[in-house]
Amino acid sequence: MITPDLESGVKVWHLVKNHEHGDQKEGDRGSKMVSEIYLTRLLATKGTLQKFVDDLFETLFSTVHRGSTLPLAIKYMFDFLDEQADRHGIYDTDVRHTWKSNCLPLRFWVNVIKNPQFVFDIHKSSITDACLSVVAQTFMDSCSTSEHRLGKDSPSNKLLYAKDIPNYKSWVERYYADITRMPAISDQDMNAYLAEQARLHSTEFNMLSALNEIYSYVSKYSEEVGLNAPAGERAQFF
Repeated sequence: MITPDLESGVKVWHLVKNHEHGDQKEGDRGSKMVSEIYLTRLLATKGTLQKFVDDLFETLFSTVHRGSTLPLAIKYMFDFLDEQADRHGIYDTDVRHTWKSNCLPLRFWVNVIKNPQFVFDIHKSSITDACLSVVAQTFMDSCSTSEHRLGKDSPSNKLLYAKDIPNYKSWVERYYADITRMPAISDQDMNAYLAEQARLHSTEFNMLSALNEIYSYVSKYSEEVGLNAPAGERAQFF
């Protein structure tokens, strides 16, 4: 990008102009051109990815658009949160909504969206990371109960999905409501479910590898662990 300069005649910029040079006014027009070009590309890219983002959000925030039924653990956990709210006299729906969002979407799913390399054996480039950050931020905004006030100075990643977030929020509310209406899970059913999951994945857990990780941690912090161990066991750490 080349913009006029009073002294040298021209000034060369990279694709993104450094905003730290706010005292140089002559490059404002060129900077605006760069912003307009990128805005067009952002909107075009968003349009290309829109279906995939919609499919992702609809799958995560639906009890019927899944390859399998809703895990019992989610229903059990959400019912537990509702029971605790009733016990402590918390009837504000926004509080209950926030509890559920913090326990599942914002605790688990947003981390997977932002870091797919945690699940898949892939390399995440810096460009991919930036794109996923926008999707993750949209996901977090969709789980929020507060109203997002946007203006001309709001970041582009916020403005990009501003019109879609109200629709996504309705999906989140419907998802929580659908789970609430599902039949309750008894403690016996939950214990049986956990036992079955442990059996199904018993061969996937390497006990020796886990013990080695614990040993490495204890070896590194043996003094601290020993000082906090029961008096009769401290000698084992020194």
